[in-house]
Amino acid sequence: MNSDEAIAVEHLSKEFRIPHDRKVTMYEHIVGILKGGKYSYELFQALDDVSFTVRRGETFGVIGPNGSGKSTLLKILAGVLYPDSGRVQVNGKIAPFLELGVGFQPDLTAKENIFLYGSIMGLTRKEIGKRYDEILDFAELRRFENMKLKNFSSGMAVRLAFATAIQTDPDILLVDEVLAVGDEAFQRKCSEKIEEIRRQGKTIIIVSHALGTVQELCERCMLLKNGRVLSSGETGKVVEEYLRISAAGS
Repeated sequence: MNSDEAIAVEHLSKEFRIPHDRKVTMYEHIVGILKGGKYSYELFQALDDVSFTVRRGETFGVIGPNGSGKSTLLKILAGVLYPDSGRVQVNGKIAPFLELGVGFQPDLTAKENIFLYGSIMGLTRKEIGKRYDEILDFAELRRFENMKLKNFSSGMAVRLAFATAIQTDPDILLVDEVLAVGDEAFQRKCSEKIEEIRRQGKTIIIVSHALGTVQELCERCMLLKNGRVLSSGETGKVVEEYLRISAAGS
């Protein structure tokens, strides 16, 4: 891994076992167990020999249709999932902002979740305390700091998660569709914060279906389809390739 690289991914692959929808007979179930689940599951190749690098201070986009492996890739980068094969090298502290629920506990209050997530990210209680008010103010959740997360709306939860993640002072920020959740005002607020983080020289990886946002924020991006890299490079060219493929498939 070169010193100017924040992330280096080599030949990454990941499979999932998907249960069959149809019911199986007892005989098929027993035979399936003896043969390693042949009749009970099928294999889904979420990622297939994915390789790429992200430079320090770069904002890198990942695009592609639903089911192409984008979220699986971010979860592996964040350490939430492990690959079946391949290697991931990370140079710096990662703060993942993935789907709702990752890193946050529904039975804890907003306040408790802020301190829990901060401690997981290596901050002391004193450091979290100094940033606590800013987190609540950014998320606009001051009135709800003692409410359990399970009683939050999805929009409230995503505001809390994003506001907390950006206050942990990461070297690398992983963002999965944050600009597709919440109201328009909060989306604009997130865009401005991401731009501020970019200016600080942090590394950001963004997964998004909002191609305009990817073109605005990302110098380079990568196109995934069916778990494989179809294109990688300058954002405008990769987006054009995605639009061409999408039009051909429609």
